Amino acid sequence: MTGRTYTGKGIGVAVLDTGLFPHADFDSRIRFFYDFLFYHRQPYDDNGHGTHVTGILAGDGRMSSGRYTGAAPGCSIIALKVLDRYGNGSKEDLLQAFRWIRSNREEYRIRVVNISVGTTCNTSNEQDALLDAVDQLWDEGLVVVAAAGNQGPRSGSITAPGSNKKVITVGSSDLLEGKKAVSGRGPTKECVCKPDVVAPGNHIVSCIPYTKWKPLEGGTTGIYGYGVKSGTSMSTPVVSGAIACALEKNPTLTNVAIKRMLKESADDMQLPRNIQGWGRFNRERFLNLTKNYHCNVQKR
Repeated sequence: MTGRTYTGKGIGVAVLDTGLFPHADFDSRIRFFYDFLFYHRQPYDDNGHGTHVTGILAGDGRMSSGRYTGAAPGCSIIALKVLDRYGNGSKEDLLQAFRWIRSNREEYRIRVVNISVGTTCNTSNEQDALLDAVDQLWDEGLVVVAAAGNQGPRSGSITAPGSNKKVITVGSSDLLEGKKAVSGRGPTKECVCKPDVVAPGNHIVSCIPYTKWKPLEGGTTGIYGYGVKSGTSMSTPVVSGAIACALEKNPTLTNVAIKRMLKESADDMQLPRNIQGWGRFNRERFLNLTKNYHCNVQKR
């Protein structure tokens, strides 16, 4: 007899990015879309980054006959567009999105917030505003997962809001060394070791808007509706999706418990803490830990 497969069903995941193309792999699970830049009502993605990230997190792989399936193919998607067609955005739009999540989390059953967005900010005040905002999300019980950024390999290169000490910061396990060592690394300005965990992020195949489709790199034919991207943005939804599955399996898990589980289940890569965090994310071991954590749901 095989165990139940968890897909994140019933768990709402908010994705802050460039938007979302209504790809077939998302089926009817786009629960809500909001455009903080131009206020368009229908889901769209004029860059492709947000669709790719969401595919890694939540795609069900139907257009590829299951070949490219996301980490939580049953979760509900709340897509919040905070970046434009060039991948640029403002602090104000991000803060608006954070406020929206806090006001609407119950209605859309949002438990996880995926932020594959990072900035070094022009001033300390701007960065502090973002860090304070994700602090509020975390303190209200949401699991906030943020990219480490691609400013490595210099030390102190974790981008905000991933530099927040409370949130789960994800780097790329295959972009840590050599010529491709772009994964952000700590310490933060508060001397906190970051990232927390690393996951694959190099040459990842996932959903893209059909209008932007082209054959995959390396001369392969590829599959219509999918493309390749690399970076810590791609690593982050791998972890966010697994967290959604853990919350489906044990809805009482708190964000603090989940962070502890990530620490206990990671595979040590024998690299410094400010490069690898606790180590490489191990999904199977992480999900197996859920039975050991019996937590009370926090009052909200």
